[in-house]
Amino acid sequence: MTNDELTRTANRLRLDVVETVHACGDGHPGPCMSIADILALLYFEIMRVRPAEPDWPDRDRLILSKGHAAPILYAALARKGYFPLEDLKGLRTLESHLQGHPDMNKTPGVDSVSGSLGNGVAIGLGMALGLRHQGRNSAVYVIIGDGEQQEGVIWEAAMAAAQHNAGNLIVLADCNNHQSGGKVTELSSLYPAWQKWDAFHWHTQRVDGHDLDALRTALAAARAETDRPSYIECVTVKGKNIPYMENNNAWHKRTPTAEEVECARQALGV
Repeated sequence: MTNDELTRTANRLRLDVVETVHACGDGHPGPCMSIADILALLYFEIMRVRPAEPDWPDRDRLILSKGHAAPILYAALARKGYFPLEDLKGLRTLESHLQGHPDMNKTPGVDSVSGSLGNGVAIGLGMALGLRHQGRNSAVYVIIGDGEQQEGVIWEAAMAAAQHNAGNLIVLADCNNHQSGGKVTELSSLYPAWQKWDAFHWHTQRVDGHDLDALRTALAAARAETDRPSYIECVTVKGKNIPYMENNNAWHKRTPTAEEVECARQALGV
């Protein structure tokens, strides 16, 4: 895809989230918007996956550790062809396979359960080491939040990953400086986070999380690493590209009205 096509895809995923959360009446739209460009690039250009064969052993894996952003992961999977787009309307309903947080036992294309923050890096490390033991050249991508990095298990996994030279593990941090209770810098700041990962002997980079060229270059550099796990600090905007959501933490968990859905549709242009 060209950058224009990827940008349009990312905005389409954003609108899918707005429409889905509106339809089901519950969800976390704000945290979804900041990772739309990352997911579009991963699923529609970089990751080796087979939607018709979700359990293909040589696929790349993705773990959405910040599992409350599940609606945009589901949108990406549906747009990629893992299941029908109509299924998105069933988000958070009892009869649906689309739970409020990802569940690999229910949803095609989901590689791990997530929900309790902080566990994704450790799970990803286990996958990465298992794949290496099997002789598979698959990458494991883990998307974490910046507030999530306040969890101690993150740093236990970071130490272990460096010790085991897990070069096939790539962590992308969605650093929008917001968590559910407010700004990260006002609650329990971890910035500059990348320097901490560097001190744990990871290959570290810091990029604009909405710049596709910068993301593409950073991911290529991370994939080229063979002896060190990689951390990419993605500086993002919560609620990106939807005017009433941008940097507005009230949209961490909130349901848009019909008028707000239309506003988002006009702003996104898809």
